[in-house]
Amino acid sequence: MKNSKITRKITQGMYILTTVGGGCIVDAVARVGGTEQPLIAVSVSKTNHSHKLLADNDRFALSVLGKEADPELIQTFGFKSSKDVDKCKSCEIEEVEGVPVVKKTIGYMVMEKVDTIDTDTHTVYVGKMIEGDILSDDEPMTYAYYQEHKDDLTKVKTEDNKTAWICTVCGYVYYGDEVPEDYKCPLCGLGKSYFKKKED
Repeated sequence: MKNSKITRKITQGMYILTTVGGGCIVDAVARVGGTEQPLIAVSVSKTNHSHKLLADNDRFALSVLGKEADPELIQTFGFKSSKDVDKCKSCEIEEVEGVPVVKKTIGYMVMEKVDTIDTDTHTVYVGKMIEGDILSDDEPMTYAYYQEHKDDLTKVKTEDNKTAWICTVCGYVYYGDEVPEDYKCPLCGLGKSYFKKKED
């Protein structure tokens, strides 16, 4: 493949997916049908802990990130695992239809899960929107904008005198002297060769 980074030119939006137990940052979201209660599809990596949470719950929400989003939201929902951290305690959350939604966003959509589509690396969850609201008029953040401004948005720093290694595809950060040979990114599933050392 000559350059897989061409996918960064697909300018879909950036969202915080939440369900009972946690959530993550997602970008592969699409409206796939419906009128008053539209069908919304979201693709989630099987290596992501939120994949298990979605499999175990009947409802999920998507909060729309704006260009002025608090970088802490991206750090928390993008670079930490719900297995280790209660992400909803670090930001303002409102419960809607039994699902946590993030308040400091453009708005939210709450879905009732109606179908799943299995692929090699991801599962596409299809939901029927049962509630939604607009919370601000900010301009939505696109995937292309995120890739262009990722360093500013994530503000990665070393921890405990360890080096930060950044996945060049999804932005996940691994801390350690070296990335292990058999390491797989927990967000996108790619290996050590895709990690680049964060320069001071």
